[in-house]
Amino acid sequence: MLINESIREKEVRAIDSDGSQLGVLPTRQVLEMAYSRDLDLVMISPTAQPPVCKIMDYGKYRFEQSKRDKEAKKKQKIVEIKEVRMSLNIDTHDLETKIGQAKKFLGQGNKVKVSIRFRGREMAHKNLGVELMNRFIELIGDEAVVDKPSKMEGRSMVAFLSPKPVK
Repeated sequence: MLINESIREKEVRAIDSDGSQLGVLPTRQVLEMAYSRDLDLVMISPTAQPPVCKIMDYGKYRFEQSKRDKEAKKKQKIVEIKEVRMSLNIDTHDLETKIGQAKKFLGQGNKVKVSIRFRGREMAHKNLGVELMNRFIELIGDEAVVDKPSKMEGRSMVAFLSPKPVK
């Protein structure tokens, strides 16, 4: 944003501090009006013909802007991606434990990355990995939505789940 003397245009469309239009005036005249009130001349729209400038207290404007930004930052929720790793020959109770972990993560509002890693000759049995992944998704079912279906990435099969939207 250009302020005060850094505005090099000959004429600008001026807006008063209360929001009323002053019309197209020479930049010098508008700048003197701003200085007489201890305010700044700020270019709002440099692409317009002629450029639009507003008389305002720029320090106060920046302070309020930073306050709004901080408030918006407080309200936003950062979604983390938690990972649940399994191997191809997982037992039923271990699978239930992993599902419990995934449900806990989803309950906290985080996304879950489910990965099955293949070791050695297990790479020849990718169909068993697909079955295990489908069983995992089926058992977690009503608490999650599949963001990205399972696919192979190197020696592991990966799927992404996110919590069901609250109505």
